[in-house]
Amino acid sequence: MSDTSGLPEATQHNTSAGAAASVLITGAQLAPEAGELLERFSIKAIYADGYSGSEKLAQLAADHQVDAILVRQGQISETVISASPRLRVIAKHGSGVDNIDLGSATAHGIPVLRALAANAQSVAELALTLALTGMKDINLLNTAVKAGNWPKTKYVGRDIAGARFGIVGFGEIGRRAARLARGIGMETLAYDPFASDAEGTRVTSDLNEVLSTSDIVSLHCPLTPETHHLINSDRLGLMKPTAFLVNTSRGAVVDEAALFEALSRGTIAGAALDSFEEEPPRADHPLWSLPTLIATPHVGGASRSALRNMAVQSAQHIVDVLTGQEFDRRALANRDLA
Repeated sequence: MSDTSGLPEATQHNTSAGAAASVLITGAQLAPEAGELLERFSIKAIYADGYSGSEKLAQLAADHQVDAILVRQGQISETVISASPRLRVIAKHGSGVDNIDLGSATAHGIPVLRALAANAQSVAELALTLALTGMKDINLLNTAVKAGNWPKTKYVGRDIAGARFGIVGFGEIGRRAARLARGIGMETLAYDPFASDAEGTRVTSDLNEVLSTSDIVSLHCPLTPETHHLINSDRLGLMKPTAFLVNTSRGAVVDEAALFEALSRGTIAGAALDSFEEEPPRADHPLWSLPTLIATPHVGGASRSALRNMAVQSAQHIVDVLTGQEFDRRALANRDLA
């Protein structure tokens, strides 16, 4: 990140039409350090409910003539992007940009900047936690004991040491998840067409090998047209009947209808999802009826350190662009602007 502490006083304010700058923040209050950074550069924060529709976000952007959008939740569509002619930068409070219309942002010449690796450790930790929770039947045993049962004499658990932890997407989060898994004795194998072997993890371009040989399949790939419903009925059918699926990436990487069928039929032993195709999911989602499904509310990146890191990086990206400083080009999501 750029060091802005030494900027000349004149640059510590937005110069767009001589007016104070503003940023639309789609979601909950930022970590205090990020809010203080924005205030230091006289950038006014305008908060919107993260699950507001695009029309509401566009209205807010137009009403306040915002210079920046800091995206936590919500769909940042062409309608939102074109609502304010002053818009100069979109910063993502995280790394996934599937809820931002990159084509529209590029057409308007607006950089979309991600918070790189800010939440990687937190997401990797949740992935491993969910994997172990499934492998050790914590949900099932917890429910049984609280219902007055005591399955001690009948229960036979699984071994973690020696099990294969399969990773789909070997970026920063996938690598950290692999490191954690190896630390407790698991073997790791990763699928990624663009990565190479690292730190004791073999990387393959054969997704079927990872799916068919792993005891846990942990998803860490971005949502793109190529990865939409990557885990479908056919690919779930390749997995071991004793295997678990863990998704801490994006919900639409998994075909939820196919997953429901696979869990119902015992095609796989269980699944743990931190993200869903529709968020929040509806209260009567069919998956809720399955005892082999573990669900968390998209909180992989919600640790204290991750929230602080994502917020500060996002705010810094906005400050850099609005004050005319060079931003971190590695964070640029719309590469056509590079």
